[in-house]
Amino acid sequence: MSGNELVLIVDDDLSLLETTAYMVETLGYDVITAQNGLEAVEKYKEINPALVFMDVKMPIMDGFDAFFKIKDFDSDAKVVLITAYTMDEKKHLKAQSMSLLDTIEKPYDIERIEDALKKYLNS
Repeated sequence: MSGNELVLIVDDDLSLLETTAYMVETLGYDVITAQNGLEAVEKYKEINPALVFMDVKMPIMDGFDAFFKIKDFDSDAKVVLITAYTMDEKKHLKAQSMSLLDTIEKPYDIERIEDALKKYLNS
């Protein structure tokens, strides 16, 4: 099940994860979710989603490390990081140098997610 409308959403905050997944589904996209970076990497390899929204601060493996592993696996991966915290500047610069698409700050609204979906899936 891969396709150009499949979106992977990754967050350890289950209520936020479910809310965001629901919002993205109402916009007409198929959604797969993961709750930590390790699970995100495994699901990415399995389903090859068109776009990934991934929280930075998570247990087991954070969003940066998951981003680097996904990019090692697929250099064309489209990933948007989401954070409520001040980011590790070194990791952020490294991610940007590896074609990180965007960074969205929490709290975010559906318009911010919708804009990213339109911008990065229709390009």
